[in-house]
Amino acid sequence: MLNKFFDKFKSKKDDEEIKNTKEDLQQDGLETDPSNEYKENSEEIIEDKKEDSEVDYETNTEQIEEISEEKEESKEGFFEKLKNSLLKTRDNISNKIDQVLANYRTVDEELFEEIEETLISADIGVDTTLKIVGQLRDQVKLRNIQDPSKIKNVLADILKENIINDKIDNNLNVDEKTIILVVGVNGVGKTTTIGKLAMKYKKDGKKVLMVAADTFRAAAIEQLTEWSNRAKVDIISHKEGADPASVVFDGVNAMKSRNTDILICDTAGRLHNKKNLMNELNKIKRVIEKEYPEAKKEILLIVDGTTGQNAIIQAKEFMNATDLTGAIITKLDGTAKGGMIFPLEMELGIPVKFIGIGEQVNDLVKFEPEKFIEAIIN
Repeated sequence: MLNKFFDKFKSKKDDEEIKNTKEDLQQDGLETDPSNEYKENSEEIIEDKKEDSEVDYETNTEQIEEISEEKEESKEGFFEKLKNSLLKTRDNISNKIDQVLANYRTVDEELFEEIEETLISADIGVDTTLKIVGQLRDQVKLRNIQDPSKIKNVLADILKENIINDKIDNNLNVDEKTIILVVGVNGVGKTTTIGKLAMKYKKDGKKVLMVAADTFRAAAIEQLTEWSNRAKVDIISHKEGADPASVVFDGVNAMKSRNTDILICDTAGRLHNKKNLMNELNKIKRVIEKEYPEAKKEILLIVDGTTGQNAIIQAKEFMNATDLTGAIITKLDGTAKGGMIFPLEMELGIPVKFIGIGEQVNDLVKFEPEKFIEAIIN
């Protein structure tokens, strides 16, 4: 019975995921010009809001326009907010597990099969689910657990052990000079996430600079410029259609000359094929490494939490194109598919750095695995 369920479920999911991913990734091609001279293109900068001598970073303490200052939340208050934001995912995992366990008086193989079906349906994925339930079987046997009601706590412990370990670092350390390259398909909230990151780090006292290297959409440049105005941080941008690597070149050199702490670079989200994706990102990486080799580099993938397992397909595509150092999951407050975080970390080894649990600036929060698991299963 279980094999038939997996075959049918996986076949259906694969068909949908491949179709959705092709629609996301196979659009508006990139045309790169490897011979482009970065220094010539630097004259095309159309938005550089402050001259170096005029920027006074030390007095940059005023409130962000339209963003109200909130009091520091208590740990309990934050956890309740997180829990409420993840209600749909919690219902899809915790409540359904409760329903399964309530139907059994003893622990048997059929119970494990139902748990497997529940986890797969919650977008945890077939491979990750098989690993989790395999460990669950072992622990139940090892502890000689006969009461089904005790299984849920064991499951929570197993989930924690799998994503809280030395192999996965969920911290995004920006104590040193840091260049963050942001990648991901259009529509996942890249521009908004960059804006929220800029606001967060500026509030933390960091000097931040944005780079609008998604030059294939005029709207992308305009949107990022609007966020730079809201956050009151500088932005480096060229005209629509300019070489993205050239924009990054100017951004990196501006970072050095202005003694900026954090440089956040947007990149194109709609790409014609994997080859163009690889070429463009590799070109940008070469520029960054050549111009500022001592800076710390982060390549963060932005994925939409509402896409579930399709986000895993996207992550695999970008892993083939570049060396991802982490991920940010957006829109988790509006989805029941938050289980996709487990295969992202357990299968692909991509640490989640931040999650989006609402529309406000403060709703982009650091991902804390233990609190996340407690919010969706305990």
